[in-house]
Amino acid sequence: MNRQIITSSAEETERLGHSLGALLKKKGVAATVCLYGDLGAGKTTFVKGFASVFGIPAREVGSASFVIVAEYETAPPFYHIDLYRLGDEPCTEDLGLWEYIESGGVVVIEWAEKLGEMPDGALSITFRHRDEETREIVIEGIEQDELHALMREIRKS
Repeated sequence: MNRQIITSSAEETERLGHSLGALLKKKGVAATVCLYGDLGAGKTTFVKGFASVFGIPAREVGSASFVIVAEYETAPPFYHIDLYRLGDEPCTEDLGLWEYIESGGVVVIEWAEKLGEMPDGALSITFRHRDEETREIVIEGIEQDELHALMREIRKS
């Protein structure tokens, strides 16, 4: 089953994040979303759209500099984890990341490969550059009809 979406601008990538965030929030369940991709592939742009569903302004969502976890007091709680600044070794338990993942909130993790293992039931989203504006985004862990709904949403103007 093809779970690939092509976005042709940063705005479309952000709308995809918004649409997926809205879908998960509507379901009303805890969720973990693991993001993979090279630097500049669109992960943070996607998170800005996703976080907007929870009332978080885009200016408050950024790539990590020294903060690994950004916590937002929303309903449900929203956590943005960015593991970019960590080394190449998988994360250890002493960082407390699994407490967020198992908290019952919504967790979006950039550079999720640094976790060492993917959390049970997590969505996996891989971002690839096609050119300066175009991204190939592969989503694993959602139903085909949900994927089609996301594709329709991002094409709306």
